[in-house]
Amino acid sequence: MKKKYQNGFLIFGLIVLAVMISQLDFQEVWEGIGRAGYWFLAVVLLWAVLYIFNTAAWWIIIKAQKGEEKPFSFLWLYKITVSGFALNYATPGGLMGGEPYRIMSLSPYIGTERATSSVLLYVMTHIFSHFWFWLLSCVLYVLTQPLNIPMGMLLAAVTAFCLTAIWFFLKGYKRGIAVSGMNILSHIPFIKKRAKRFFDNHAEQLRTIDRQIAALHNQNHRTFFTAVFLELACRVVSALEIFFILLVIMPSANYLQCILILAFTSLFANMLFFIPLQLGGREGGFLLSAKGLSIGASEGIFVALLVRLREIIWTGIGLLLIKMEKKS
Repeated sequence: MKKKYQNGFLIFGLIVLAVMISQLDFQEVWEGIGRAGYWFLAVVLLWAVLYIFNTAAWWIIIKAQKGEEKPFSFLWLYKITVSGFALNYATPGGLMGGEPYRIMSLSPYIGTERATSSVLLYVMTHIFSHFWFWLLSCVLYVLTQPLNIPMGMLLAAVTAFCLTAIWFFLKGYKRGIAVSGMNILSHIPFIKKRAKRFFDNHAEQLRTIDRQIAALHNQNHRTFFTAVFLELACRVVSALEIFFILLVIMPSANYLQCILILAFTSLFANMLFFIPLQLGGREGGFLLSAKGLSIGASEGIFVALLVRLREIIWTGIGLLLIKMEKKS
């Protein structure tokens, strides 16, 4: 990647990170860390492991695609993965920061078209696993928690939403999404002329990307299901973060409840995707999900605070890793 683009990503991320840090109550943060003790260190280190799941899913997608490539290591791709997620956390709209960075970093090794299709495939798989996680969490709630009419209606709505999204993604896997995505953009006011011009100039490249996307699902089912499984497993294992924090204040914490808290918190937070680092949305999700599972508001606030601090730490790590670029 050219140095000016690398510095641009870094400067933008650091500015947003500074804004995020300024929103913290440092006394509250210090008290929270002191209360959590070594469990907070376990939470931070847990994400070093979880990013391995994410990197492995992207790695097998890249290796399943046919084409020439220059050698690159799994460790290098891990670095790009962490930095990409850091930019996503810091960017309003979520996917507008990390994905261009991933494409630009990977393009010199496997070409722009293949890099673009691998990143699109990984993003689709990452989001696709979220819908499966939310759907399975609805089933888990019905099996493990008391059910009333309002909660039953909410679960029914979430189930319908997830099933519709899963159907949409499966359709996108079979046919690709690059061309159809540009067709949608070409009908949106203010950007339709630019989108149409881009499509006219890059139609063949977009069709090639769609063929590569469809090939993973239609021809290589093992790779497709392995990537989805890795991302879904990452969602389930990440509930350990909430479990570790709750153990500080609730020695009887239930891991299944932690999965439900994570599921409904992430669902609520992703509804507010346009907010950098989902400021406020994630905290509100923790409070609502904790209350729904008969966990006190103070416990929900404590969990939300430490999770927010962990996100800021890993965002900072990811931004610093941007400067650790391989020399040609």
